[in-house]
Amino acid sequence: METISWKVKGMHCTNCALTVSKYLEQKGMQDVNVNFATDDLSFILPEGHAVNEVLTGIGQMGYQVILPDQPVSKTAFLNTLAFKFIFCAIFTAPLLLHMWVQWAWLHNPLVQLALSTPVYLLGLWHFGCSAWRSLVNKMANMDVLITLGATAAYGYSLTGTILHLGHDYMFYETAAAIITLVFLGNLLEERSVKQTTTAITALAKMQVTTARLIETHGDHEHIHEVNNQVLKPGDRVLVNTGDKIPMDGTIYWGSGHINEAMITGESEPVAKREKDKAIGGTIMEDGSIKMFITATGKDTVLSYIIDLVKQAQSHKPAMQKLADRISAIFVPLVLGIAIFTFLGWFIFGHVTARESIMRSIAVLVIACPCAMGLATPAAVMVGLGRAARNGILIKGANTLEAFKHIKYVVLDKTGTLTTGKLKLSKYYFKGMTEQEFKSVIYSLEKYSSHPIARSLTTIWKGEGEFPLQQVREIKAKGMQANDKQGNEWQLGSFIMAQQATQDDSHNIYLLKNGQLAGWIDFIDELRPDAAAMVIQLKKRGITPVLLSGDTERKCREIADLAGITEVFAGQTPEQKLQKIDALMKEAPVAMVGDGINDAPALARASIGISLSDATHVAMQSANVILLSNHLSSLPLALGLGRHTYMTIKQNLFWAFIYNIVAIPFAAFGVLSPISGAGVMALSDIVLAVNSVRLRYKKVI
Repeated sequence: METISWKVKGMHCTNCALTVSKYLEQKGMQDVNVNFATDDLSFILPEGHAVNEVLTGIGQMGYQVILPDQPVSKTAFLNTLAFKFIFCAIFTAPLLLHMWVQWAWLHNPLVQLALSTPVYLLGLWHFGCSAWRSLVNKMANMDVLITLGATAAYGYSLTGTILHLGHDYMFYETAAAIITLVFLGNLLEERSVKQTTTAITALAKMQVTTARLIETHGDHEHIHEVNNQVLKPGDRVLVNTGDKIPMDGTIYWGSGHINEAMITGESEPVAKREKDKAIGGTIMEDGSIKMFITATGKDTVLSYIIDLVKQAQSHKPAMQKLADRISAIFVPLVLGIAIFTFLGWFIFGHVTARESIMRSIAVLVIACPCAMGLATPAAVMVGLGRAARNGILIKGANTLEAFKHIKYVVLDKTGTLTTGKLKLSKYYFKGMTEQEFKSVIYSLEKYSSHPIARSLTTIWKGEGEFPLQQVREIKAKGMQANDKQGNEWQLGSFIMAQQATQDDSHNIYLLKNGQLAGWIDFIDELRPDAAAMVIQLKKRGITPVLLSGDTERKCREIADLAGITEVFAGQTPEQKLQKIDALMKEAPVAMVGDGINDAPALARASIGISLSDATHVAMQSANVILLSNHLSSLPLALGLGRHTYMTIKQNLFWAFIYNIVAIPFAAFGVLSPISGAGVMALSDIVLAVNSVRLRYKKVI
């Protein structure tokens, strides 16, 4: 099976997205996600299905598929909503003017017919074609309502003109105003929705730049500028002050400060030197470096971030799925109400056919299923975009729902609550030389990704290797191996060494054939932002919990510094899972970790949160990644999740209450079709503006 990701142009409401989604599901596609606000489409193509058939089918529905390697062409002005609105407004303005001035020629039915016909035909081409395609695919969209409303007004007026039935049959201005106002609403909605996608747009723009490619000819280096898209792994590039890092790479010469704010949310430039990694799209604030390109295209950190945010936007929370189900039956329901309104007033209300039709048309044009479809995507895009700008990656919109109920935040100790940048304090060995002790430690730890192991391998890299066999890592305990003489070596925490010693005061212990052969102590400092983060969590009624495999004494020391009272020490991965399960029986839990041992707990928790320098397994298991690697981002992530969910609820409330109130008002004749079209045109904009507010509001 293959995962397909495309852009689909031409979708402008949730019913369009539902139409495409329903078609793909009928064709056997799996995990279909369609986002009309961003034009993104993704699905899994099962084996034995032809992708060309799907392409053709979507095209026949009137939508344009943009393939990943296909450039997105700029829409011609004549096809834009701006042109269509301006064109219609020019003809509609004099039609509306006749309601206030008594110029005889404006009241002439033939003049009104001439002015309204271009507007009606353009509306029929734009809304009517979309309406027809939606009906063919058995998923009636909002354009059905608009087309029927405008056609009823235009057709009734045309009949009156042909049969010379008088001014009581003249409301060409209603047909033209409906179309013009809906074009205006769509135009304003399009611009409002674009405001919700600015974060992704800004990240995408960072991907394209020029690069100073270094080529060697003999003993000389030649530098020339190329588009960064032609770079490949292994190429060498020069980056000077003010340049954008062209692609991910490793520095092999020079130093400087790089602004990584758009990636990590960290406002201060980061000092970089030889052997450090540089992220494509970030900016060299000062200095000059030469670097090897290590990743290009979709393999870069920036592409990974963009893909994650897009995937998160395309997955719908449960509330939106409910709104989509209502939207699917909304248009037929409104059609029924419109018919009932006409029959009720004409037969039982004893009003004229003209007035009955006008009220029926008002029902059609004031109903807005788009508002229900826009409620969640708009809020999700702004929330996830703000999170991405602050170095917080949220892997799914459904994660946002989980944020609202979090009552416990469980933190690992080493590398999460502490810096993980361990400083060697002292060590002890017996029965071997110091060089042998160091080489055994290095040879065991180079196979581990634990922060202690990374620190030791960096410190003792030059001590040489000790010949070991069958090296393996035992989760929550340490490393184990044999040498050629048949000796068994073990290196790990007190849990591994407790049969050989009662002293639990050291960080790691070395055992040879089950006997204590040495120990090492490190100084591991509390992260500078940990205590402030704990205070913020407590203020919000969230209980911080320390859950670690380390000893009780060391966990208590760190917990006291951070201000954490609930501590569970000496926990194996299985015990961590049990603790997570026990806490989740009381309330939803967020787990923050960075190691292989934390991966199962991250996956089990309501929300798994990983730091950016965590192991690959931990990052894959987590729902949220803190790219800034700062715990201070944690309250912001929780706050953004909670407020995004609140914004979704507000949007859905206004979408539903609008339709619940507006449709009866129209049915009882309180609102005319023109005023109804105007109110409908503004309904989506209210939701978009409320969503954009999330970009600036205080969430902590």
